[in-house]
Amino acid sequence: MALKRCNSILGIDMAETIAWLASAFVCGLIARQLGLPPLVGYLVAGFGLQATGAEATELIDVLSALGVTLLLFSIGLKLRLSSLVAPHVWGVASAHMLVFIAVTLPILLGLGALGLPYVSEITPAGALLVAFALSFSSTVFAVKVLEDKGEMGALYGTIAIGILVIQDLAAVLFLAASLGKTPSLWALALLALLPLRRVMLWLLEGAGHGELLLLFGVTVALGGAQVFELVHVKGDLGALLLGVLIASHPKAAELSKTLLGLKDLFLVGFFLSIGLSATPSADMLPLVLVLIALLLAKGFLFEQWLLAFRLRARTALLCGLSLASYSEFGLIVAAVAAKSGWLSADWLAIIAITLSLSLILASTLNARSHDLYELFSARLRRQERQQRIPVEREIDPGRANAMIIGMGQVGAGAYDRLVQTADMRPVGIDADPDTVARHAAGGRHVVQGSATDADFWQRLHLDDGHVKLVLLAMPRVSENQFAAEHLRQVGYTGVIGAIAKFRDDEPALRAAGVEQVFNLYAEAGAGLAQHVCATRTAVRPASGAT
Repeated sequence: MALKRCNSILGIDMAETIAWLASAFVCGLIARQLGLPPLVGYLVAGFGLQATGAEATELIDVLSALGVTLLLFSIGLKLRLSSLVAPHVWGVASAHMLVFIAVTLPILLGLGALGLPYVSEITPAGALLVAFALSFSSTVFAVKVLEDKGEMGALYGTIAIGILVIQDLAAVLFLAASLGKTPSLWALALLALLPLRRVMLWLLEGAGHGELLLLFGVTVALGGAQVFELVHVKGDLGALLLGVLIASHPKAAELSKTLLGLKDLFLVGFFLSIGLSATPSADMLPLVLVLIALLLAKGFLFEQWLLAFRLRARTALLCGLSLASYSEFGLIVAAVAAKSGWLSADWLAIIAITLSLSLILASTLNARSHDLYELFSARLRRQERQQRIPVEREIDPGRANAMIIGMGQVGAGAYDRLVQTADMRPVGIDADPDTVARHAAGGRHVVQGSATDADFWQRLHLDDGHVKLVLLAMPRVSENQFAAEHLRQVGYTGVIGAIAKFRDDEPALRAAGVEQVFNLYAEAGAGLAQHVCATRTAVRPASGAT
């Protein structure tokens, strides 16, 4: 009955859409079993459905649009404007775009001169548009991969997000100019959002921690995007800016986590629509292969520019891999160009196929990014600059004799407990610069560093024997396992403790060298009982004295 009502009201074949979502689930599950991100399975499902003659339904398109809007809102919640003005962000984004276009343009014109199909009749202006469209990296893909790996807060992750935001702004400016969609005079009214920021923060504070918080996020993201569209400003840009406006609030991180499941569900529609948008033909294959080869050059260029801006080799490689994809904006640029007569309609299919294959290739590479660094680390380190940016320099724990890695709520609690112990001098380590700054402002000794960075252990001075205890308090068991293994590899002989959420995580941690495993759920109950009993003991004499 519910499906029939949706069909009649929305004019959408719900049964067909549900079948497509089920196929996306099956393909995503297979991809996960193969060690690949589920999004690879979603793309494959889209290709398979397209091969059967299926076309994207209205609901799939709606899910796709909602997913991208919520994604950009979530990026805004984690974005710090100060990160965009760093030279290694805007400088790399600008230089990479110019160089990539300069490399791609003559290649396309040269292939056209050789008579390769689809480029033989392309004009210089059309080739320039294709090169411009391919210069962008996929924001959806990069953020999804970083979230799946738990490395959104890592240095390379924050740099990649900053570069993507610069690219997205350039794309929005192009679309506004090419579509003749100039902001209306009413766009000046958007400045009223600045004084309204206090109202939004007050509402966020009062939303609590349940469904009201989720409803607040969805309303602000989608409603704000619609307001921007009404004044002829791209709605997705509006969602991004609204996220930035409330990013400084302490509950911004919680709001982002609350939106995570909903956003990921909607993004399934986006990846399905990418696969469904391509209508391939055999004579497109040579050109697609050339563009995929250019993708490898694209990632290499990012790596080289980041090295030139004095980042470490590992940061440069991982950031380059996360940006080694073609962007969904490429499809939009191609659609605008085809509609204006600057490119043939076949280019939309070519770019759609290339984009899909680039995401599959990039997913495979990013799933093995740490292994790739270990393989090429010797060559990459030789290319590092002697002078590095401040956040990439050597890490000195000072006179600390205890170290807490991961300064979330658990890590901060452990730090404060150790401070109360007479002979302990703890130091905290965290990858998120905002977390480090917050703890430093509170008087804690915390330094920035990513324990999932293999070079971190080479930069950290543990050879003097001062540190006798290391507590691993990162949220993912794989991160704590990685850190424990590298602690033992660098010769650390002190005590290692780690947190775990599930009992079956303990054997892997102990095999990695962890002596003490603290099961958060099991130990929390014991801690609660101990705390209540201690309080009861302290209160009873006072009550008896009256």
